Amino acid sequence: MGTEELSTTQIGRGRPRKAHDEKRAPLPGWLPKASKGARGRAAAPPAHIRVLGVELDRDERTYIRRKLGMKLGKFGSSIDRVSVRVEHVNGPRGGIDHEARVKVVLSDLPSVVFVQRDASLAAAIDRALAGSERAVRRAVRRKRMRGLKGARRAGQRGRGRRTLH
Repeated sequence: MGTEELSTTQIGRGRPRKAHDEKRAPLPGWLPKASKGARGRAAAPPAHIRVLGVELDRDERTYIRRKLGMKLGKFGSSIDRVSVRVEHVNGPRGGIDHEARVKVVLSDLPSVVFVQRDASLAAAIDRALAGSERAVRRAVRRKRMRGLKGARRAGQRGRGRRTLH
């Protein structure tokens, strides 16, 4: 092999993935008003980051947007918007005092809110993002299964009743 650079990266279980997957791109902070109504399935949902009592620099905000894109980008067609709130809860008393709250507004489904507290701000954010990914996955899966089950029931006539003509 030469010194050619591969355009894919290896992830778990040996599956190749494109290096710049659009579904895993960082979520934008805002969208222009004209594109909100016509967002469709192509554009990523906006992600709002709110901070109370904690200082987040630009790199940390970029990190949160990148992680949101990696965790929730694959559900972009089902998500209207995402809000991340980072708060310093206890003040100077110490203890578990950083809280990360992720709210995901889903289209045609109830919103998903996941709250995580930790002594470390980065750990609270990472765990909240991982938990919100699981919760969104469950909600979207339930919606998809509900649609399939309803379609099957409507198409069935009855159990065991067959008429011969």
